[in-house]
Amino acid sequence: MVVILLGPPGVGKGTQGVLLADALDWERIVTGDLLRAARRSGTELGRKAKAYMDAGELVPDELVVALVEERLEGIPAETGVIFDGFPRNVAQAEALAESLQRLGRQVDKVLLLEAPDDVLEKRLTGRRTCPQCGAVFHVEFEPPAVDDVCDRCGHRGLIQREDDRPETVRHRLEVYRSQTEPLVRYYEDAEADVVRIDGDRSVDQVRDAVRAAAMEGVEA
Repeated sequence: MVVILLGPPGVGKGTQGVLLADALDWERIVTGDLLRAARRSGTELGRKAKAYMDAGELVPDELVVALVEERLEGIPAETGVIFDGFPRNVAQAEALAESLQRLGRQVDKVLLLEAPDDVLEKRLTGRRTCPQCGAVFHVEFEPPAVDDVCDRCGHRGLIQREDDRPETVRHRLEVYRSQTEPLVRYYEDAEADVVRIDGDRSVDQVRDAVRAAAMEGVEA
């Protein structure tokens, strides 16, 4: 079983991917994690990825997909796989389809988490991060116990990351619309099982909807 989680920044893909993987004992693949692990690994693919990352350049799609395929080779065929935020564009989707075919797998479900832009902007721009330990809070939904003080390490002076500033958030959403949304059409045209899920609900409600959609039609 291969499930792809898609959706804009701030919709909760990471949270839901972890919850789904834990609930079903599936493997969750996040390309950012793969790249960081490859950078530390010293393998041939890792050295190639490290060269791009150290130069501050984007790692080419073909190298990312090669890392994904390498990871998939180590996962038993009977174990479900969740792709969290990958592929990001049609070219990656096409390359992923070829890799899966070589491994005797295919994309079974595409779960598209959706929420209005104003909700996403509120979620993202309200984030505050501890520059010392990396703990993340939210000014409205999950504030620290003491204003501007990290609950974890006690550092005073939480910051708003550049990625979470209003102008950056709007740009990230625009990039998503232009580059990632065409994936929905790609998978619909390929007659994949695309399920749209309302992400503007509580974490538990979205969790239940995601799990139900992932397991629909799967034999017990």
